[in-house]
Amino acid sequence: MHVVVLGAGVVGTTTALALAEGGHQVTVIDRQPGPALETSFANGAQISACHAKPWAAPDVPFQALKWMFQPDAPLLFRPMRWDPPLWAWGLRFLRNCTPERVRTNMGRALRVSLYSRDVLRALRQRTNIQYNQVLSGILHIYRTRDEFAAGRANAANLELLGLPQEILSPADCVRYEPALEHAAKTDLVGGLMSPADESGDARLFTEEVMKLAQAKGAVFRWNETVVKLEASGRKVTRVITSAGDITADAFVLAAGSYSPMLARDLGLVLPIYPAKGYSISTEITVPHAAPTISVTDETRYMVFSRLGNVMRVAGTAELAGWNTKLDPVRVAPLVANAKALFPTASAYTDVNPWCGLRPTTPDSVPILGRTRIENLMLNTGHGTLGWTMAAGSAHIIADLMAGRTPEIDMNGLGLDRFGA
Repeated sequence: MHVVVLGAGVVGTTTALALAEGGHQVTVIDRQPGPALETSFANGAQISACHAKPWAAPDVPFQALKWMFQPDAPLLFRPMRWDPPLWAWGLRFLRNCTPERVRTNMGRALRVSLYSRDVLRALRQRTNIQYNQVLSGILHIYRTRDEFAAGRANAANLELLGLPQEILSPADCVRYEPALEHAAKTDLVGGLMSPADESGDARLFTEEVMKLAQAKGAVFRWNETVVKLEASGRKVTRVITSAGDITADAFVLAAGSYSPMLARDLGLVLPIYPAKGYSISTEITVPHAAPTISVTDETRYMVFSRLGNVMRVAGTAELAGWNTKLDPVRVAPLVANAKALFPTASAYTDVNPWCGLRPTTPDSVPILGRTRIENLMLNTGHGTLGWTMAAGSAHIIADLMAGRTPEIDMNGLGLDRFGA
């Protein structure tokens, strides 16, 4: 079967490999000159099943209102501007801010994340793929007792769903990450350790996965923008691109935040809105002063990961439409907090700021699987967990394409949960 994958980020490229390994003829189309040059380019570098808690929660609307006029807030949105897609998405988001829906959505996101982590391990064992991976877990640090109590409560919920975490004292945090010694003396009240989670370079991973897919016969078409999807009846008949038309037996939409625009051609409404995330990548000049494992600062809503001799710092979310312009005001907190937490790790003279759009659903659960368009599958809407969920999502698509039942329960993961 000839399958066209639309998008060559970490999700689309991993999907291409899974399909090619399944014996399909695979063509990948992307508007960039290479893989992982948008959302997957410089993300937070975490394989973080521990971050399966959905954004929509009972306390979030009030918190977001407090942050609304704070330009450097961890979550920034401006609902007063003309933005109907944001308003529609926001109403769905609010409906998911109940305790019952938080539990449901967390379970769904964790189901995909844990499965994906297992699939990634199998891929690593099978291919010996290298991407500056660190397999020592993710350490969460807390600066206030209330936040630490909330973190422990969340950890208890995750453990019931299959993800155990270790509760740590400040001294325990230093045992796992010696570079936190100075912070532990005055600024930390405790931590949580997710020992089975990982970190690494998502862009490098995607590049290596592309090579594996090409070795299986997958063809990647670069600098080619998808203009329109055309359908007849209940099937996609062709994809019109800036370089011509392409036909195939089946199609996978993995275009991240741009998936709703393409799905609209087929009469499908995808409740995905972009959350702009920021990162910096700075050279490590004092190795022992930089983190050796990935650290999540739960108070600052930031993550710190080591990629060889580079420290990646990422965080914040801005709901500002499909605007990819980098705002220095949003970058400044990343630099300031990196200097505060790891003051001598880097000279911080060249921080390489970046921003990218993360395709976010109102319930923080991806949209996977079949649609009413018979030869179109969706692999999109992963939000901040795109890399965490990429390998598992790819195998789900490959199983469905081959007529196999996926290895995890698909209930609540499809577009049908939104009534579409």
